Amino acid sequence: MTSGTDRLRSRLLPNTAPWRSSRDFRLTWTSGTVTLLGSVFTMTAIPLQIAHLTGSPLAVGAVGAVELAPTVLFGLYGGVLADRADRRTVALVTEVALAALSALLLANALLGTPAVWPLYLAAGLAAAIQGLQQPSVEAMIPRLVPHDQLVAAGALLSLRWSIGGVAGPAAAGLLIATAGLPAAYLVDLATFLLSIALLARVRPIPSERDAEPPRLREFTEGARYATRRPDLIGTYLADLAATVLALPTALFPFLAEELDAVWALGLLYSASAAGSLIAAATGGWTERVHRHGRWVLLSTALVGAATATAAVAPGLWAVVLCLIIAGGAHWIGDTFRSAIWNQSIPDELRGRAAGLEMLIGSAGPALGDLRAGGLAARQGIRAALGTGGLLCLGSSTVLSATLPALWRYDQRDHRHEQQLKHQHRPEHPQRRHQHEHPQHQTPEPTP
Repeated sequence: MTSGTDRLRSRLLPNTAPWRSSRDFRLTWTSGTVTLLGSVFTMTAIPLQIAHLTGSPLAVGAVGAVELAPTVLFGLYGGVLADRADRRTVALVTEVALAALSALLLANALLGTPAVWPLYLAAGLAAAIQGLQQPSVEAMIPRLVPHDQLVAAGALLSLRWSIGGVAGPAAAGLLIATAGLPAAYLVDLATFLLSIALLARVRPIPSERDAEPPRLREFTEGARYATRRPDLIGTYLADLAATVLALPTALFPFLAEELDAVWALGLLYSASAAGSLIAAATGGWTERVHRHGRWVLLSTALVGAATATAAVAPGLWAVVLCLIIAGGAHWIGDTFRSAIWNQSIPDELRGRAAGLEMLIGSAGPALGDLRAGGLAARQGIRAALGTGGLLCLGSSTVLSATLPALWRYDQRDHRHEQQLKHQHRPEHPQRRHQHEHPQHQTPEPTP
């Protein structure tokens, strides 16, 4: 009985092997979790403070517009930087810069009459800094854990986002309501200081390329590589299908009103994150899956089906259940997309690929809000919800038919690794050996 329980637990619970085998992964994971939880406080406080100071919904909505351009521009450059510079150093320096912005927001909030412009300035600068940082942080992972633990590492990273998405907003709202806005910025600053201390203990992760100043046009090399990989393009398109077509966040305030449950708006917002958290907490089975591309497509189809079902769900709790299922399915897709990216993209292109992934991840929800809002204005809330879900489901079917390379993708097939070793690392067999075994970080010194 006990052995059966143990087997069931091992099949469901996340595999913590990356935590146990890699000190640097533990430090990086913990640092990122601390940063995420603290940042949620600021992301909650800035719109609320703008609303208090201006009383204008348009002024609150303008925060997204301020963040978009820096995210795109600096995300592109951040991908190039991740392939040229020491990735740990980039992550650490940008973390210090983000801490300085939190200090600026705290100082502004403590003024007798806080100014509005520092809030927009901080939002724009934070988007730029995060654009520089995220590709390096994501590109660190294949260098921190063994190749056969990358799926487990991706699941643990997804678990971090799920925890932050569920716990962060609730804690931030409670703190702001009881202690005021400055307390939110103070918490964010404190978490940054802790995160910096943890990240500083991670050993350097230098670039394997020649130390030259990064150039933005180098990003096109990563884009050209992606276009030669139909399976890789398919992962990007599947992600866009889920976020553009079946991420109805902009509809939630109106959906809550239509359901006569304005009190449950927060519940709608957190349902998807709750689904991701449930999937992450029971996602141990993902490590035993080898056909990652197939599960990317199936999870996208499930996201669409759950969203379309929410459009005809009879009441609040049925809608919430559909959103939880959609969130869990999206977590599964993200886990296998991350595994494909980390296992099959060469290290010297990983930063630029991470920059492209970040742009897709940022653009998808923004375009999804635009699509959902525009369609709802013409056809109604339920129609916008259902149409997006059905289109997402149909997109998964089309991708399965037109990109068979993604459907057939199997992590046990190492042909991409073999091809890339010849294309990108022909000059030194020792470095090729390192790519096969990411746990070996630096070449042995020449005697």
